[in-house]
Amino acid sequence: MHLKDKVALVTGAAQGIGRAFAQALLEKGCKVALVDQNVEVGKASKDALDKQFDVQRTIFIPCDVSNEEQLKDAFKKVVQHFGKLDILVNNAGVNNEKNWEVTVQINLISMIRGTYIGLDYMKTENGGSGGVIVNISSLAGLVPVAHQPVYCASKHGVVGFTRSIAMASKIGNYGVRINTICPGFVNTPILQSIDKEENMGQYSAYKEEIKDMIKFYGILDPPLVAEGLIKILEDDALNGEVMKITTSQGIHFHEYTPLPFQSTKQ
Repeated sequence: MHLKDKVALVTGAAQGIGRAFAQALLEKGCKVALVDQNVEVGKASKDALDKQFDVQRTIFIPCDVSNEEQLKDAFKKVVQHFGKLDILVNNAGVNNEKNWEVTVQINLISMIRGTYIGLDYMKTENGGSGGVIVNISSLAGLVPVAHQPVYCASKHGVVGFTRSIAMASKIGNYGVRINTICPGFVNTPILQSIDKEENMGQYSAYKEEIKDMIKFYGILDPPLVAEGLIKILEDDALNGEVMKITTSQGIHFHEYTPLPFQSTKQ
C-alpha cells in the first residue's frame, strides 16, 4: 500500500505507542484520526502534531472504545470528515489484573468490535476500497505470564482473532489485509504503572519479578513499534502475520507450522 493521502484511524492515539503510530503515519503522508478517551492529552497531541504537519491532516475524536455507540460514532466521524477509511489500528489497551473485566473489555472485545466496524467500511463488497487493519497485541499474546494472566489471555485472544479473521478476509475477498504486532516491553504510560497495586491486585507481591523481567528483556522505544506498523502497511504480501518486536531481535515474524487443512477457496 502506498500511504500518501491514505486515511488512518488509530485508537489509543493520545500517547505512547498510539502517538508514535500517528507521527509515523503523518510522516508518510497519511491523514490521521486520533481516537482516545483522554481528552486533555489527546488535544495536546493534536496541537503538537499541528506544529509539524498541516492541521487539516489530523482530527482528534474523544472516545471510550469500550462504549459501542461511542466507537461506532468515532468511525462515522472519520469517514464523514475525511471521506473514507483505508487503515485501522486497534491499539487502545490497558493492563489491570484487579479490574480484570475492564482489561478483557478494552483489549479484546473492543478490538474485535473495532475490526468488525472497520471491515464494514472497508470491505469491497460494501463499496469500500479495501485497506489494512492492524491489531496490537504483545509478546504476552504468545507466551504465558504468571503475574498477568488476564492481560496475557486478552493478548492471546488478539492474536487468535486476528489470524482467523485475516483468513476469513482472504477467503471472502474482502480486500482487507489484517495483521497483528506483538511488541515486548515498551516505554509507555502503561509500562510505568505495570507494578502498581491498583493494577496488579492479588499479584502485587510479584512487583520485583516484573522489574527483573523488564531489566532482563529491556525496553523498546515507541518509534521502533511504529516502524513495524509502517512495514506491515506497505508490504501487500502480509496478511494474518504476527510481527514480533524485541530489543534482541528487532522486527521479525512469529513462525507457525503449516495448517493441516487449507480451504480450497483460498
